[in-house]
Amino acid sequence: MLIRSAIFVKSASQLAECPVSDLPEFAMIGRSNVGKSSLINTIANNSKLSKISIKPGKTTLINFFLINGERHLVDLPGYGFAKSGTEHRVKWIDTTHDYFVGRPNLKKVFVLIDGSIAPQELDIEFVVSLDQEKIPYALVLTKLDKSNQKEAARHQRELLEQLSVSVSVIPEIFAVSNKTKRGRDHLLDYIEENIGER
Repeated sequence: MLIRSAIFVKSASQLAECPVSDLPEFAMIGRSNVGKSSLINTIANNSKLSKISIKPGKTTLINFFLINGERHLVDLPGYGFAKSGTEHRVKWIDTTHDYFVGRPNLKKVFVLIDGSIAPQELDIEFVVSLDQEKIPYALVLTKLDKSNQKEAARHQRELLEQLSVSVSVIPEIFAVSNKTKRGRDHLLDYIEENIGER
């Protein structure tokens, strides 16, 4: 898929504020500071499209980006940031769940996982919840430039081992480098191929 245009559409604090649209949507979610904004910028080939912050928990809204005028990339609030406060965390969880079940044009949820470290229990729990609710999803390994190839391969192997006993079907797994753009085209092709799902 060739990216011809990428623009910010709007932010929404709840499902009712999401744009009225029948365009296919592909959502990004992961633990806070896993690199969602960086991945969106890499996919769009625009380093300024999504604001990047070094402060975890920055994204508290559902952010919509229009790609090629024909599909949305959706940046969802990150999960697992302890300092956000219990009340805010509960609100984000409810809002995210409402989005998952209330957007019939949602084609795929991409769960971002830090590939530079061992699999985290919180990530596995979140993936299991998607599997149980039959929300279509795939995994994207990020921050691969922060570890060597051997470590990254070990972390992915450990992830596969945990998933094999936790979910009904092993999902597609993509490894994308924001630095070198390795894996970007593969992910874009997958998005193009999954326009008609759900």
